[in-house]
Amino acid sequence: MTIDRAAQARELQALHQQPPLVLPNAWDPGSARAIEAAGAKAIATTSAGLSWADGVTDAGGLTRAAALSALRRIVSVVSVPVTADIEGGYGGSPAEVGETVAEVIEIGAVGINLEDSSGGALIDPAAQAERIAAARAAADAAGIELCINARIDTYFFGDPADTVKRAAIYTEAGADVLFVPGLLDPTAIRELVPLLSRPLNLMVGPGALTVAELVELGVTRISVGPAITVGAYGLAAGAAEELLTHGTYNLLKAAAGYAKHNNLLH
Repeated sequence: MTIDRAAQARELQALHQQPPLVLPNAWDPGSARAIEAAGAKAIATTSAGLSWADGVTDAGGLTRAAALSALRRIVSVVSVPVTADIEGGYGGSPAEVGETVAEVIEIGAVGINLEDSSGGALIDPAAQAERIAAARAAADAAGIELCINARIDTYFFGDPADTVKRAAIYTEAGADVLFVPGLLDPTAIRELVPLLSRPLNLMVGPGALTVAELVELGVTRISVGPAITVGAYGLAAGAAEELLTHGTYNLLKAAAGYAKHNNLLH
């Protein structure tokens, strides 16, 4: 089946005009197919999940070659748009970010996450703007309306008061969506939404507001980052411990059946 990637890129952009866009995050082809089969209209990758599946730590452990190889395998097994978490672009310079984005587009993904922190600290917003502009230029050269989700890590590593300033700079540089992980307080969300000129993406997990509650606050895009991956690995560890210590298999009742999952990959 031939997939029109330009059409997929437009589709991903359009999904942001019909909130909520809910993106369960995949980390390998099997998880991507399971997420698609569950009804996801698009799939986001998680850099943490990709890293762990490759046997390395998140936030710098994964090489660009390994990340792009994993992305290629994921894109090849699904028919919905895929947006790729490329961390900081696998290279600090705008040129390196542009090279990564060009490869992401060649693989067939039609969106990216690009974060504005490195080594546990925020980078200069002007420098990040240059990286976003390089990503946009690479997409323009490829003739793709790439959806750039600009991650703002102020709630992780800096002063939340700087969020709006960074959002404006990144919007001017070419961001389509603004991703503020770590922001969970309802009052702060409600206050931030009208100050942005682009859709807001939040990352959620156990204990966070529901999708319906977030939409009521004005959130457009909702993802879970590594939460599903953590759950899968937690099930593996828990089931193994139960088997090894008690000789029982109760936790495995939560797992998908062999035939059901195998059939997804036909």
